[in-house]
Amino acid sequence: MDILLYAELTINGALVGLMYALVALGIVLVYKASGYANLAQGAFAMAGGYACLLITTALGLPVWAAALLSLVVLFLAGMLVERLLLRRMIGQPVVMVIMLTLGLEILLRGLVPGLLGSSVKRLDLGIPQAPVLLGDILVNRAYLAGGVIALVLIVGSMAFFNSPLGVRMRAVSDDKIAAWSVGIRVEHVIAVAWGLAGVSAGAAGILWGSVQGVDWTLSLLLLKALAIAILGGLDSVPGVLVAGLVIGIAESVAAGVLDPLVGGGTRDIVASVFILLTVLVRPHGLFGSEHIERV
Repeated sequence: MDILLYAELTINGALVGLMYALVALGIVLVYKASGYANLAQGAFAMAGGYACLLITTALGLPVWAAALLSLVVLFLAGMLVERLLLRRMIGQPVVMVIMLTLGLEILLRGLVPGLLGSSVKRLDLGIPQAPVLLGDILVNRAYLAGGVIALVLIVGSMAFFNSPLGVRMRAVSDDKIAAWSVGIRVEHVIAVAWGLAGVSAGAAGILWGSVQGVDWTLSLLLLKALAIAILGGLDSVPGVLVAGLVIGIAESVAAGVLDPLVGGGTRDIVASVFILLTVLVRPHGLFGSEHIERV
């Protein structure tokens, strides 16, 4: 195979991986703050795409203004979910909290398209469709824009954990009781984490909505996000960045190399393979904290 084709698959795959990682970022933020896995992240991404589309058509705002307003809506929605649902689960088994987020994912996956229409809707962010030429390499312009935006948001999240609120979030993640004892409002910190998870998912939903259209299938980004969060480590933001690049490139190269040999479909199984291998070989991921429990 031509080395230029490998380079093209790698670059475009890396950009796609960054867009996947933006969804996974919300899973990591919630886990770092509360210790719970957020399985509603795919539905939040779908809701972000629908929210941007609805605001654009209903209010007649420019798409960039609608996108920013959508992120505000998703931030408030994330905080509302924590306040109305998750806070009621304090003291309950962790598995029940996970099941609650999964139930929310399933509910929103059916409810939002049911109310706003299940047919694929075009979301135009004004990104030209002509590819970017890097010599003889073609780079998808939508992937390039989405990857750059995702990279900025992920790096910004790393910087956020050095801010006063970020330090409080890290303290809550390490020991909730100790954080309470020094006056940190643990419930407020966790609510902010859910709000930020809504923002990251909403941004990813808007970006992916511009690529593939807005419909219920945006919620399927949850599988890619879980693979990235598990591979990178559920409590590692830098891990999200690295794992996103790994999985995005692996998907792209697998599709480009293996699809012609097996008739297609390899892209869809890469995330599942990474989940299985990571859980079996290195359960805490590449950069996650290893917790040893005595039983």
